[in-house]
Amino acid sequence: MGFELTTPRGVMTPQGPLVFMSYDQAMLDACYDQNVWAPNRDQVHERVKLACEQTRHVLGQPQRFTYGSTPIETIDIFSCGKTHAPVCIYIHGGAWRAGSAALNAAPARMCVDADVHYAVVDFTNVIETKGDLRPMVDQVRRACLWIYHNAHMFGGDAQKLYVHGHSSGGHLTGVLLTTDWQTLYGIDTPLFAAGMVSSGMYDLMPVRLSARSRYVTFTDEIVESFSSIRHVHHVSCPIVVSYGSCESPEFIRQNQEFAQMLRAHGHKVHEQCAIGYNHFELAETFANPYGILGRTLLNLVQGRSYNF
Repeated sequence: MGFELTTPRGVMTPQGPLVFMSYDQAMLDACYDQNVWAPNRDQVHERVKLACEQTRHVLGQPQRFTYGSTPIETIDIFSCGKTHAPVCIYIHGGAWRAGSAALNAAPARMCVDADVHYAVVDFTNVIETKGDLRPMVDQVRRACLWIYHNAHMFGGDAQKLYVHGHSSGGHLTGVLLTTDWQTLYGIDTPLFAAGMVSSGMYDLMPVRLSARSRYVTFTDEIVESFSSIRHVHHVSCPIVVSYGSCESPEFIRQNQEFAQMLRAHGHKVHEQCAIGYNHFELAETFANPYGILGRTLLNLVQGRSYNF
């Protein structure tokens, strides 16, 4: 087919049967393996871990609220100390099998300094659910509903909820933004003021064909229900779609096509490509008011135009 896939480790060409678009199995697996594209992953994670520790040292431990009956169903909330203030809800990534609220505390300092409450959700992972994504989706939905109904408990404004997720958290956030809240939960007003998805996956069909299917059970029902690109008609708020130029072709395509589908359905969407950033470097910018994702959140909260 004349296709060449350029990675940080060299150039790959199909060696076997094509399984998706112009990818053979090895190429598709590589496109959904962040280690191939971000060789500095461990260094970035060490920086983020230190930033989280420093954030808790400065702000203190967050308030912890429960939104369900199991021990993992908790929300860490760093309050800005203001009433009727906006709330940033963060859905962490980790390939659906890792991550925690504690390891995503760093953006709290930026939010608090901007008079924004920061709420980061804890939820189960697919290792614990034996590959089933449904409990994760159910939990993040219920967590957002809890914040919507109880924002007053920590000074938040339920009409000013901003949700953001990165990587597999970007996938889950895409599902949140395309949920039919009225039919499922009786919420007849938009749940979110705006949404941010960064470096996520919005069509699970090619992911199902990749090596990720070794630990995630992608049934036809799961692919249909949790591919947010198929449910954009339920979107009710502006969305910013972000990705790095140094991510894999599949992550770039997924984000570009999600933004394109949102535009095609008349939704307010802003697409931004972070030049020179890989998957993990982009996520790190969310804790920086001058970083790409941090600046994006503050612009949304402060009502600055994105030409939606």
